[in-house]
Amino acid sequence: MAIIYSYPDATSVTSGNKIIGTQTDPTTEENKTVQFTIAQVAAFANTSPGYTAYTALITQAGTAAPTALVLTNTIGGTLTWGYTSPGIYTLTSSATPFTNNQTILFLNIGSGNILNEINWTRTSTSVITINTNGVNDRITAGAFEIRVYA
Repeated sequence: MAIIYSYPDATSVTSGNKIIGTQTDPTTEENKTVQFTIAQVAAFANTSPGYTAYTALITQAGTAAPTALVLTNTIGGTLTWGYTSPGIYTLTSSATPFTNNQTILFLNIGSGNILNEINWTRTSTSVITINTNGVNDRITAGAFEIRVYA
């Protein structure tokens, strides 16, 4: 086998380019040297991060439920935003994805004007509650991401 630095550098990378790897046969546990395309590796990396995610930009105004520009949703089920009371909003799933000790949430207010805190609670396996400390109109295009780890 050639020494790795003896191969020429690639001048460009395309999805059809191939790389060498090892694939284990689950029935025989035999390791085989195989070729993967860049597209195959990229597709696997994009679907196998170890968690499912819901990522959106959210905005809340008046007494309306937050609206979301959904960027990705691999959590599954139907997710619905709700308004509970001033500063209290819910994200409810038609399924039960929000597993205890495996669900985390990243959020900020975006370009909103908040003088008080913003926090979240996993209310149940199907509900996440957002609290802007009793004040509406505080989230404008806020970054919002839920991750549920396997």
